[in-house]
Amino acid sequence: MQRKGGRRGKAGGQDAESVEEVLDELYTTSPSAFVARREERAAAARTAGRKEDARRIHAARRPTLAAWAANLLARARPEETRRFLELGQALRQAHRTLDPAGLKELSAQRRRIVAALSRQAAQLAGEAGHRLSQAAQREVESTLRAVLADPEAADAWAQGRLEVSLTPPSAFPSGTAATEPSRAAPEPEPAPRAKSTRATSRTRAKDELAERRRKRQEELARAEGEADRAERQLRDARAEQADAQESLRAADDELAHVRETVAAAEERLRAAHEDRDRVEQNRREAEERDRTAAHTVAEAEREARASTRKVVRLGGRAGSWDSSD
Repeated sequence: MQRKGGRRGKAGGQDAESVEEVLDELYTTSPSAFVARREERAAAARTAGRKEDARRIHAARRPTLAAWAANLLARARPEETRRFLELGQALRQAHRTLDPAGLKELSAQRRRIVAALSRQAAQLAGEAGHRLSQAAQREVESTLRAVLADPEAADAWAQGRLEVSLTPPSAFPSGTAATEPSRAAPEPEPAPRAKSTRATSRTRAKDELAERRRKRQEELARAEGEADRAERQLRDARAEQADAQESLRAADDELAHVRETVAAAEERLRAAHEDRDRVEQNRREAEERDRTAAHTVAEAEREARASTRKVVRLGGRAGSWDSSD
């Protein structure tokens, strides 16, 4: 599937392609390992001097379990994904053209395929080590229904980078509504005026009841939509909190490591100071011994010179005594 937003830069576009590959990898990474892997890849990009790539990678948000399973499905089953997207186009076209027969047939296909693909997503997640709960499977089904109903949702799913599950629009046909054109009701037979008045009152009451029911259904649909939005916001907030906590733990670990490094460096510095003081003391003692030895040598040299002179004098006297004899 073609990735949107791709651009080719220097050296054949390796940097731009690299960050897209990293993002593709991240969104098929297990949610439990997502944050650590994201930080590792962002750090590698920063080390390589690719600050913009590092920013994009760090901005990636960990997907919910259901969104991750939907991403796995889109990537691991490309042929089924293509056919499913084509079914969505056909359904939306049938809905726009109000083709009751085609809409009924495609709606039946939709129900079967959504159920089959959601089971495949659960199987893929299980093989990757994550069992989907019933609630998560319902979120996957909700995402698949949204893909059929909404072209933007279809594009997002095809990218394989969903962060949260998708919700289908309430206006899309469920396939259970009437699919045949409404037939004109037969005209009522003439009736006495009194009966006509009572019938009119009953009709008005039914119309009012139907209107109240319609308004309640609209309110219920709005409430469900608001509840879905609130649930998505809650999931997003929890995912963001989990990311923040993971980043905090990573920062704490790094700080502890740095503190250990500083403590070791300080210990080495203290030992170096002690070595310096010991060597300086040894040098001072050596200097003192050198001065003492130099003084001793000088004294010995003076004594040697004096002895030599004395020997010379004594030798001279001995020679004079021998001449006189």
